[in-house]
Amino acid sequence: MHISASILPELKEAYAHIQDQGPLASLAWITEKFPGLITFSTSFGIEDQVIAHLIFSQQLPIEVFTLDTGRQFTETYSTWTRTLERYGKPISVYAPEAELLEHLLSSQGPNGFYESVEKRKQCCQVRKVEPLERALAGKKLWITGIRAEQSANRQHMSALEWDEKHQLLKFHPLFDWSFEQVKSFVKEHKVPYNVLHDKGFVSIGCAPCTRAIAPGEDFRAGRWWWEDASKKECGLHQAN
Repeated sequence: MHISASILPELKEAYAHIQDQGPLASLAWITEKFPGLITFSTSFGIEDQVIAHLIFSQQLPIEVFTLDTGRQFTETYSTWTRTLERYGKPISVYAPEAELLEHLLSSQGPNGFYESVEKRKQCCQVRKVEPLERALAGKKLWITGIRAEQSANRQHMSALEWDEKHQLLKFHPLFDWSFEQVKSFVKEHKVPYNVLHDKGFVSIGCAPCTRAIAPGEDFRAGRWWWEDASKKECGLHQAN
């Protein structure tokens, strides 16, 4: 990962402040360091709900946004609604550009992504990657719900890193948390969560591309299950 000399001191300072700190203390420090330049992306998965709870319940001045791909589960939209009702805080929405989506559907149909990795990545590009680029424009730090144990690729990441593609810092407050820690927090604080998590879904994305996993299966086995395991990223969180 290449980091420019100008950003390195800032990265080191931020890491020094969040190292060995809990998620809330780290988030609080970051809001003071980068006022008005922070955004948090939520897909309403259980990790994201923990972070949203910390932001909303503590009144932290952090923008929260979601990418509405148009192919989410009904349960995901219900979680979105319950989150708005619980906290009474706004969640910004970024959706696919109409012209790009129309072209995608015209060229590969509604389910062309099953045919090849290339077509699936084209779908992710239109529905997720391009809207994300608009959401991150002008920001200096992007908060996500990534955890190290979610996939082999993510174990090589760090809780705080430089995102070369988007030219900003990326912070994962729950990076070192286990899935059990996440579930325990949600239960203790009565955080609204997606009921699909109770049905064997651990990583929840678009409905056509997500299934429940069996006991003992890899955490990411439920995402794009028809593809080789090494290709299971949509382009939002690629290693630099």
